[in-house]
Amino acid sequence: MGSLVGRHVMITSGPTRGYIDAVRYISNKSTGNLGVAIANEFMSRGAYVTFVYGAGSGMPNTHVLEKDGISRLTLIEIETLDDLVAVIQKRLKDTQFDAIVHAMAVLDYTPEKHSYKKIPSNKDKLVITFVRTPKVIRLIRQGWPHAFVISFKLEVGLPKDELVERAYTSLIENGADLVVANNQDEIVGDKHRAYLINLHKKVESRCETKQEIAKVLGDAIAGQLKLIR
Repeated sequence: MGSLVGRHVMITSGPTRGYIDAVRYISNKSTGNLGVAIANEFMSRGAYVTFVYGAGSGMPNTHVLEKDGISRLTLIEIETLDDLVAVIQKRLKDTQFDAIVHAMAVLDYTPEKHSYKKIPSNKDKLVITFVRTPKVIRLIRQGWPHAFVISFKLEVGLPKDELVERAYTSLIENGADLVVANNQDEIVGDKHRAYLINLHKKVESRCETKQEIAKVLGDAIAGQLKLIR
């Protein structure tokens, strides 16, 4: 097991929200459980973890760590995409990270505008315009050009070859170093099939559970950082 002692890692995890009015929003199905598994694995290897998580996300289990575990964990809660961007570009902009795992499920589209009051419920139809959101993984790469960055690509029902192709394209476009490719229909509870794809379009690992993904990512980061120590 590769050591991450003294290494600083940011992990983003869980869902994001886009508000429609003061009480209604759109979100996604992310539980944050994969991000939690990754954070737990990395802290067990001695890493300092900054865990940026969406509202309602699971949380790292500090009870399984030794006494110094809590001191190595920084928790930052966000709710909307604007919150996340502010954390990346303002709050953490001067923080140095050796590696970043962007596992958060960021909305691809969000309401163009929202009401600060509650929209009346007596309408027969409610038409909402959605706009494309910025790619947060690109903002991460811009902010930390020298960090080892791992991105994620989630699709639904694709055969392996097409999934790998789309994941690799996203890796290149977003400037990541590794990408984790997975199908929504192959994620049930802790069962989580995923493929780790590198810059050479090679599938380095195939995983079947969240814990296995976390371990493989820990090994990949530890191995890479050892090379550039």
